[in-house]
Amino acid sequence: MGTVVIGPLWVVVPAYNEAGRIRTTLDALAAQSDVDFTLLVVDNNSLDGTADVVREFAATAPMPVELLVEPEKGVGCAVDTGFRYAIGSGAALLARTDADCLPRPGWVAAARAALTAGAGMVCGRITARRDENGPLARAGFAVAVAVAAAFGRLRPAHRGSGYLAPYRMHAGNNMAITAELYERCGGMPRRPSPTDRTFLNRVRRTTASITQRRDMVVENSTRRLRAYGVVRTARWYLDRGSGGLTPDPR
Repeated sequence: MGTVVIGPLWVVVPAYNEAGRIRTTLDALAAQSDVDFTLLVVDNNSLDGTADVVREFAATAPMPVELLVEPEKGVGCAVDTGFRYAIGSGAALLARTDADCLPRPGWVAAARAALTAGAGMVCGRITARRDENGPLARAGFAVAVAVAAAFGRLRPAHRGSGYLAPYRMHAGNNMAITAELYERCGGMPRRPSPTDRTFLNRVRRTTASITQRRDMVVENSTRRLRAYGVVRTARWYLDRGSGGLTPDPR
């Protein structure tokens, strides 16, 4: 484990055209057992009322809420801008989820515990949203995640000598990192999704201090899987492109 870091924690949520869904994410963050954090929503120049929903939530939220607009398109741009803004505002610890995800109540507490115990980065566990999927669909999602994790460990590009830590399944919508490590590794690639694997490999080339927490759980939307199907979703995650499909199905 690395150096113990204690300091302000910020949660960053990138959002684009999420007016119909982001309130449930915000409510899940308000229901955390640990609300000693600043919430930053980065609106990626939405064309709908996403910002209005955030402002309405902020009026009664149990934590400070800030709203930032990032006009450069791409989730990587929104996340990088948000993290660097948080760092410039004094954040020592950073966590991220997405505007269509539901962090379970112990999510922030688990992220903080891992980082203050000395981890440079912590990756949590992802599962399918229970309000969108029945037991069979959730089981199918779990299988897909397990297959992706196994493929990632076996992929030759992830096993080079330049890596200081073994490959672990990393979902960008369920991760936390120290501000120091974020800057030292070069940050999130400023590009459209998918960005997670590139970012993880930047971190792996910088430190071995990466851990996982099974109790750091985020429920994911499965709308991309439903929109693309299994094969085209796999191609998209492997940077093979989405063909004529948008990278942000809604």
